[in-house]
Amino acid sequence: MMNEKISLIAQKIKEGGKNIVFTGAGISTESGIPDYRSKGGIWDKFRPVYFDEFMSSKEARIEYWRRKSELYHDLIGAKPNNAHMAIVELYKMGLLESVITQNIDGLHQESGLPDDRIIELHGNTRRVRCMGCGKISSLHDAQKRIDSGDLAPECDCGGYLKPDTISFGQMMPAEEVKKATELSRNCDFFMVVGSTLLVQPAALMPTYAKQSGAFLAIVNLSETPCDDICDVLIREKAGAVLTEIVNKTRKISEG
Repeated sequence: MMNEKISLIAQKIKEGGKNIVFTGAGISTESGIPDYRSKGGIWDKFRPVYFDEFMSSKEARIEYWRRKSELYHDLIGAKPNNAHMAIVELYKMGLLESVITQNIDGLHQESGLPDDRIIELHGNTRRVRCMGCGKISSLHDAQKRIDSGDLAPECDCGGYLKPDTISFGQMMPAEEVKKATELSRNCDFFMVVGSTLLVQPAALMPTYAKQSGAFLAIVNLSETPCDDICDVLIREKAGAVLTEIVNKTRKISEG
């Protein structure tokens, strides 16, 4: 049964239409990055610092950065896993239009996927943005300042520095959401990997794809709201499944 599902997905990928892969936290947990929603995840341990709190309270900014610091070494030590590398292989084979991701860890870029093929709906925690002038700097530079005692770093302009990610209460990046929506509505194949599809508006993308006639595959360990509308559902870990999909796609290509 599993082999049949993988073969069907591989065949659809090989048809060479506009193929989209949509990734969530379940792809990065295999690289040692903790997720947010599951029992024992980050949201189980901490109440989120909302965006308006960050902007209005130095104490909130200190707490926000303290939590980021706890995760810093896990983040910089994480490496792309087999699932990330399988997606890169699809790109190298000319069979990947774009990756739409909810993840903020930058592992798709580190795996070798070009920036212009990645749409980050929730930002990237390896970048730091000034909330005043908009200047971008590195998380590494901010962490060095925190380690030296600057617990809520600010820009030279006086603006607050914050990882370039979307916090609760913060506006979604309009351009990225627009691009993701257009791609989803105009693709031929859409594969969800490691997402519970519970966070809006990101979770709407597979529905847009399916409504527009795309083949919809879901590879995720737990249930999603789209399980009943997808064409293929695989409840297994991403790394092993995506590796098999790429291997099967390559065999089909070779005849």
